[in-house]
Amino acid sequence: MKHPTLDPKLDERLRDAEHRFSEVNEALASQAVLSSRDKLRQFGQERSHLEPIVAAGSELRAALMEQGGALELLESDDPEMRALAEEELRNLDERIDTLSSQVKELLIPPDPLADRAAVVEIRAGTGGDEAGLFAADLMRMYRHLAEREGWSVEMMSMSEGIPGSIKEVIFTLRGRGVYGRLRYESGVHRVQRVPETEAQGRIHTSAATVAVLPEAEEVDLQIDPSDLRIDVFRSSGPGGQSVNTTDSAVRITHIPTGTVVSCQDEKSQLKNKSKALKVLRSRLLDHMIAEREAERSRERRTQVGTGDRSAKIRTYNFPQNRVTDHRIGLTLYRLTEVLGGELDELISALRLAEEEERMEGEG
Repeated sequence: MKHPTLDPKLDERLRDAEHRFSEVNEALASQAVLSSRDKLRQFGQERSHLEPIVAAGSELRAALMEQGGALELLESDDPEMRALAEEELRNLDERIDTLSSQVKELLIPPDPLADRAAVVEIRAGTGGDEAGLFAADLMRMYRHLAEREGWSVEMMSMSEGIPGSIKEVIFTLRGRGVYGRLRYESGVHRVQRVPETEAQGRIHTSAATVAVLPEAEEVDLQIDPSDLRIDVFRSSGPGGQSVNTTDSAVRITHIPTGTVVSCQDEKSQLKNKSKALKVLRSRLLDHMIAEREAERSRERRTQVGTGDRSAKIRTYNFPQNRVTDHRIGLTLYRLTEVLGGELDELISALRLAEEEERMEGEG
């Protein structure tokens, strides 16, 4: 009887990691590394990354061996032995699926931008006031996630519509792994529900766009001051007398790309300019990253993780308590929990889908 084996591509990736783990352990025992603080730190960090991969891979291989033994027992003439083997196989199938997913996720190469702060931009799309109310729901969803993860939230700018709705909001989330977790949220989010103003009880569909940008640092890209046009104007909307009676609002236009950023939340023109420049820098960096991703993904079948903001990525259906991510075909009947910030299942599934596509692309 042929014993169960690992997927060849996964097996190859795992063997590479195991081989590298062995090399790193040898290096850490060498005098050349032990006498260099920088090398010791470098190899120590690599070992910390590889160790859980090797441990999970070892467990997975052991489970596959057990599965092979259980399959042999299925051929036994003893009915009791066959029943025991069937029960063991059910447990092993579940364990192997869990370990395979764990290994795949651990093998995902670290994103160099993963620990960057994320600049989140949400804009109401089609659907009028209902789209603005949905944009406010999305903002609360990410703020709930931030509370769960211990991330900090810095408001950059906000334009409100009717009470409780938002035309546009930009805020920055800071904490460990923020951008790495939220980069898959970019795109068109669609909502299906019965608006409070709908007398006939009809379901309306509206949308909001989300853009998640890595916060840019000055070393990432240089902006020539001559490429910027900076206009100041009087703030509009809420903010108190001092905001509304001085030219404190700032609009910055990056002339080569036509990118425009406005900020008017602060009373100080200097603070508004500083915030607007941060957002501008992040948008330009995101544009650079998107171009690289598009080039790399030209042969891909889907757009997982590429930040294509023209694509409908997710639907939130209130009557069915359903959330569907269209990129990977995942449906969860936990809409209330997702809007409460419980996005882990969606984010993990998207990360795994991207890695599986990458592995297929390498094959």
